Amino acid sequence: MKIGIIGAGNIGGNLTRRLTALGHDVSVANSRGPHTLTALADETGAKPVTVAEAANGAQVVVVTVPLKAVPDLPAGFLDGAADGVAVIDTGNYYPQQRDGRIAEIEEGLTESRWTERQIGHPVIKAFNGTYAQDILDKPLPQGAPGRVALPVSGDDEAAKKVVRDLIDELGFDTVDNGGQDDSWRQQPGTPVYGHTGGVDEIRAALDAASPERTAEWRA
Repeated sequence: MKIGIIGAGNIGGNLTRRLTALGHDVSVANSRGPHTLTALADETGAKPVTVAEAANGAQVVVVTVPLKAVPDLPAGFLDGAADGVAVIDTGNYYPQQRDGRIAEIEEGLTESRWTERQIGHPVIKAFNGTYAQDILDKPLPQGAPGRVALPVSGDDEAAKKVVRDLIDELGFDTVDNGGQDDSWRQQPGTPVYGHTGGVDEIRAALDAASPERTAEWRA
């Protein structure tokens, strides 16, 4: 597939490494410009592009930037994407550590629903509670003992299937966490956040989540 990755930090960089290794056509962008991505491009074969170009022709776009930076993404950056593009949101709200106060999230809007409103497109929430190094170190074949499962949320079932199939190709099982109104179950501070269990453990962790944000995760 043609995949655009916006954000070349720990998650974005390691997804670039794995997805190119699997043979996908990957374009990668960051806020500082393509000239800062030369090393990653040389390592992986990914094409360094501007943020405005990253989604052009892409069947999957990964948005993996700090939440506070989402409103700064170029207007219409998804306009050139393929029809039915699946947009993956890996973001988390870190009000005390990084993002400052975002009123709508503080008032109960889920993080990914907020992101959808900023970019004007549905998203699939995935990889937000995944350790970046696990993307490189923990892939296993289907059915292998100890295969890690990742929770996935989203309202667009067709896009969700594309994302779940891609995660399976990357070497992980998935657990459907429902739509974006239920995506609070995989936000920071919940039992599933950072969990590296299998399908049954991840489902149990999602079921054990509370919608009440703890003090550590409020502004």
